[in-house]
Amino acid sequence: MKPLFKGKHFITLEEWTKPEIDKLLEVSCDLKERFRNNKPTPYLRDKSIFLMFFEQSTRTRNSMESGMTELGGHATYLDTSTMQLAHGESPKDTATILSSYGHGIACRNCFWQIGNKYLREMAAHSTVPIINLQDDLYHPMQALADLMTIQEVVPSTKHLKISIIWAYATSHKKPISVPLSQILLFPRYAMDVTLAYPDGYELPDWAITKAKQNAEENGGSFRITHNMEEAFQGADVVIPKNWGSWVTNTSKDVIDDLLEKNRGWKCTEKMMALASPNVYYMHALPADRGNEVEDAVIDGKHSIIYREAENRLHTAKAVMAMTIGDK
Repeated sequence: MKPLFKGKHFITLEEWTKPEIDKLLEVSCDLKERFRNNKPTPYLRDKSIFLMFFEQSTRTRNSMESGMTELGGHATYLDTSTMQLAHGESPKDTATILSSYGHGIACRNCFWQIGNKYLREMAAHSTVPIINLQDDLYHPMQALADLMTIQEVVPSTKHLKISIIWAYATSHKKPISVPLSQILLFPRYAMDVTLAYPDGYELPDWAITKAKQNAEENGGSFRITHNMEEAFQGADVVIPKNWGSWVTNTSKDVIDDLLEKNRGWKCTEKMMALASPNVYYMHALPADRGNEVEDAVIDGKHSIIYREAENRLHTAKAVMAMTIGDK
């Protein structure tokens, strides 16, 4: 398979055209079919990628490690707390050296007001593609897998009513990168996007402006509501997920008065009953069961979370196969 986007960084999907994203999805579908039919896909034989993680990971780490192995290459997992950057080594030096050792660098850094800047600095000095495994603003891998999943279960995304809904959770103060990436990507595919959240959980103004622009340019729509029931009403797809109040409050505290004030923002069977009869429930996982969502919903007939999670493997493989080639 020819690496059509050889050397191209994968930091945000905003920097990829729709035809380029469509090609990634086409390759993802092909790789998924080959995986299920046990057909070998040695497109990156003798290639290597470094996986730098500043935070914990299940789906992202394992989809990248397994994916690179299935493509014939090798992935090296790097716990950044054991690297010299823990002693202050710069992103420039790290990227310069690692890019001389292999064929790609992937990084997860979700520290607020640091993560995306860190990846950008690495990209400025790397001679190989930098792949974003989630930062403080963007999670392109998740958004790509979400789009693939949606396209698998609906005949068309045009005017698909999709609601991205804040939900109560206490596990940790989560990044805003998943909902932000979704509101930027989904309108580009002519979806009618509703973003719902209680006051205090705003996304950046620039992201809202860009989401509206993407909708106008591609035949979709974008709106904001602070009413949870309104967001569920008539929705074809719902994505109720927590994100932190980083835009309005940079404190790292997980539980505060604002969070506790909004305990009622929870995905329940009652809320799901307001949506379309054939509504799909999605979540990037891990879900804070019992807080964000009832078990009856996440384990119910409308849930497609495991298909969504599986597609993380195939989209990760597509991104690597299309960007990493001969040095």
